[in-house]
Amino acid sequence: MKHRVGRIEQETLREVSDILRKKIRDPRVSEVSVTAVEVTNDLSYATIYYSTLNEDEEAVKDVAAGLEKAKGMIRHELGQRLTIFKVPELIFKRDQSVQYGAKIDELLRGLNKD
Repeated sequence: MKHRVGRIEQETLREVSDILRKKIRDPRVSEVSVTAVEVTNDLSYATIYYSTLNEDEEAVKDVAAGLEKAKGMIRHELGQRLTIFKVPELIFKRDQSVQYGAKIDELLRGLNKD
């Protein structure tokens, strides 16, 4: 079962990235990149982690709103592209690892100065 979940996560990552690039016309999600997908063991939910190039607070909120609005279309497209019985519910979460890494780099540079 673990192997199947991993395969579905990889396929979902690839397909959602492709759908965002080619099918979604909303300018709010034009600079979104999908970084990871986690699917529950029963395949009922898929958490899609994304990152944006723009770190502005207002832009981040716009991207989240754009993804929420496009969620239904993305799920519909996944249903046509994936060969699974039930398409999981999509949950979009912003990937904070880039900001975390930048903060760690900044702290390390600060240590080197002292």
